[in-house]
Amino acid sequence: MMRPRKMKRVELTILDRDADRVIEFLGRRALIHLSEDEAPRIDAPARNTADYERIRDRLGAVRSAAACLGIELPEEPDEASVLPLEKDDLLAEKIADGISSLVTKESEGNQEKRKVEETLNEARAFGNLNAPFSDLDQLSYLTLRVGRLDPKRQDALRENLADRAVVIPLGHGEDGGPSDRVLTAASRKGRFALDSELKRLSFAPISIPEGFTGIPAELLSGLEERLAGMDKALEEIAQEKNVLREEYGPALRRLAGSYLMALEVERLKGKLKATQSVYVLSGWIPADMVKALAAELGQLSEGRVAVRAFNPEEIPEIREGREKVPVSLAHGAFVKGFENVVFSYGAPLYGTIDPTPFVAFSFTLLFGIMFGDLGQGFVLLLLGLLTSKRGARVLSGFRHFSSPLIAVSISSMIMGILNGAVFANEELLVGPTQAVTGFFMRMAGMAGEPPERILHLMPEKGSVAKLFYFFGFTVAVGVVLNSIGLVVNIINLCLMKRYEKAFFSKTGVAGLLLFWYAIFIAVRVILGGRFAWFDGIGLGVPVFCVFFGPMLWRIIARKRPVFEEGVMVFVMEGFVEVLETASTYISNTVSFLRVGAFALSHAVLSFIVFTLSEMVGEAPPGPVFALIVMIFGNAVIIMLEGMIVAIQVVRLQYYEFFSKFFTETGVKFSPFRFRKGVES
Repeated sequence: MMRPRKMKRVELTILDRDADRVIEFLGRRALIHLSEDEAPRIDAPARNTADYERIRDRLGAVRSAAACLGIELPEEPDEASVLPLEKDDLLAEKIADGISSLVTKESEGNQEKRKVEETLNEARAFGNLNAPFSDLDQLSYLTLRVGRLDPKRQDALRENLADRAVVIPLGHGEDGGPSDRVLTAASRKGRFALDSELKRLSFAPISIPEGFTGIPAELLSGLEERLAGMDKALEEIAQEKNVLREEYGPALRRLAGSYLMALEVERLKGKLKATQSVYVLSGWIPADMVKALAAELGQLSEGRVAVRAFNPEEIPEIREGREKVPVSLAHGAFVKGFENVVFSYGAPLYGTIDPTPFVAFSFTLLFGIMFGDLGQGFVLLLLGLLTSKRGARVLSGFRHFSSPLIAVSISSMIMGILNGAVFANEELLVGPTQAVTGFFMRMAGMAGEPPERILHLMPEKGSVAKLFYFFGFTVAVGVVLNSIGLVVNIINLCLMKRYEKAFFSKTGVAGLLLFWYAIFIAVRVILGGRFAWFDGIGLGVPVFCVFFGPMLWRIIARKRPVFEEGVMVFVMEGFVEVLETASTYISNTVSFLRVGAFALSHAVLSFIVFTLSEMVGEAPPGPVFALIVMIFGNAVIIMLEGMIVAIQVVRLQYYEFFSKFFTETGVKFSPFRFRKGVES
C-alpha cells in the first residue's frame, strides 16, 4: 500500500452506565485515536473528581503495602487487568490494614531497638570508669534512675515516655514474674520528663551502696537482654512479612493493574463532553474497522451505544487546517520494521505517498553495500532471530529491531558472497566463487582463469578500475533515491493541489528535469561525448521555470500583481533559488560516494584483521593467537562499524531522501491504550 490507510472520524454516544465498559474495551483494543478537541466535562465534574480521588487513594494504599513488603508493582495494566469491583476494594482495604499494623509494629520495634542500642553503647562507654555511680549522673550524657515501681505501672511508664527514655527491669520477682526493681535511662534533655513521670507513678528510688563505682552490672545485662528481645521480635516481624509477601504478592500486582486501568478510565471521562447521564467520545479509526467497531460496541452495550462516522472532508477542523488526520500505515512484517525510521523523522501527511516501502528497500541495500561480509552478516541474522517474537524473552524489548536486522543481515551476506569475505577471511570463498564463475564462463564460451571474487573492493591485482565502477554504482543508487524522493514530492503536491510547487519549484517537475538532464550530460561526457548546443536548451528550460516559476504561476492563476514583492526581490529570490537548486543536487548526489567509501573502509579493516591473524599465526602458539585476533577483530567490526554504517544509512535517508518531500509532517496514529509500552 503506497498511501496511508483511509481514516474516519467516529463519534460515540455512551450512557453513563456503559461508559466504564466501553472505555475499557477501547483501551484494550487500541482502536481509536482520540480527537484533539476533547473538552472538559460540562456537568457533574465533582462526581468524576471524587471517583478519581478514591481510585488514586486505593492505588496509593496498594503501592504503600507493596513497598513495605518489597513487592515490585507494574507501571501499567497488563493483558489480564480488569476494572476493580467492590470485592477488590474490600480486599485492598483488608491487605492495607493488615500490613499497616505490621508496619507500625515494626517501626515501634526499630525505634525501641535504637533507644536500647544507644543507651547500651553509652553505658558500656562508662562501664570501666572508676568513679562513684552517683557521680556518673553528673558526668555522662545519661540520666539514670534506679528504684522500685509496680510492674503493672511499668508499661504505662514506657508508653508515656515513648522514645524519651528506656525502662529496664532488674531481675525477676519472687514468683518468676516481672521484678518491681527498674532502672530508667534518659538523655539529659529528657531528664525533667523522666523525673516528672516517675513521681506521678509513685517511683521509689533505691540507694546505691556507698563507694559503688562504675555502671551497675544489672544495667548492662538488662540492656543486652532487652536488645536481644528486640532483635528476636524484629526477626519474627520479618518472617511474618515474608509470609505476607507470598500470600499477598499476586493480589497486590493484580490490584495495581486494575486501579491503574481505572485511573486511565477516569482521566478520559474527565475530558469528555458529557451531561448527567451521557458521554460523547470522538476520535479517528481506520475506515475498514468502523463496521466491526460498531458491531462489537453494540454487542457489548446491548445496543445502547450510538456510533456515527464522518469522512475527513466533512470535519470543519480538517477543512480549516486546525486539526490533522492521524496517519496509520498498514505493512507486512518486512516493511513494518522500518516504520520507526520514518516516524522518528516525522509522520507523512494524511493522503500523501507512504515512503516506508522505499525506505525499507534502500536502507537494506545501502547497509548491505557498506557492510558486506558473509560471516558478520550471519551474526546479525542471529541477532535478528533472537530479538524476534519467537526469540529470547530477555531481548523482547528490542523486538521492533528484528525484521530490520534480518533484512540488513541477508543483504550483508549477499554482499559478502560477492566480495568473498567471511569473518574478514578472504580465502574461504575463493574455491566456491571460482567454481560458480567458471561454470558461467564455460557456458558463455569464455576462456581464462575464473576470478577469485566477483567484486574487488581492495585496490589490488588490477582492480582499481573496478573500484571506480563500484563508486559509480553507489552514485547511481543515489541518483535513483533522489529521483524517487522528487517524484514522491511531486505526487504529494498534486494530491494536496499545490500545483505551483509541484511544477515550478526546485523539488518539483522543473527541478526533477534539471536534475535528470544534468545526470544525462554527465554520463554522456564520461562515455566520451561532448557538450552540445541542445544541452543549453535542456538545462535552460528547467532553470527558467525555477527562476520565473512564481511569476508564471501568478500569470496562469490570474493573480495580480505579477511580482508580488516587487521586481528586485523577485530577481534576488530567483538567483538564490537557482543556486540553491544546483548546489543541493550536486551535494545530494556526491553524498552517496560515502557508501562506496564505507564499503572500502570495511574491506580495509577486514583486511587488517585477516593480515594480523596471519602474522601472529606464524609463531609456535600461533593458531590460538590467530583465533583470538580474529574473534576480537570481528567483534570490533560488528559492533563499532555496524553502528557507524547504520548511522550513515539513516543520515542518507534523512538528508538526501526525506528532505525532498518532508516539508510538512502529519500526526502519527496513536490510539488510546492502557498499555503504553506495547505497540500494535
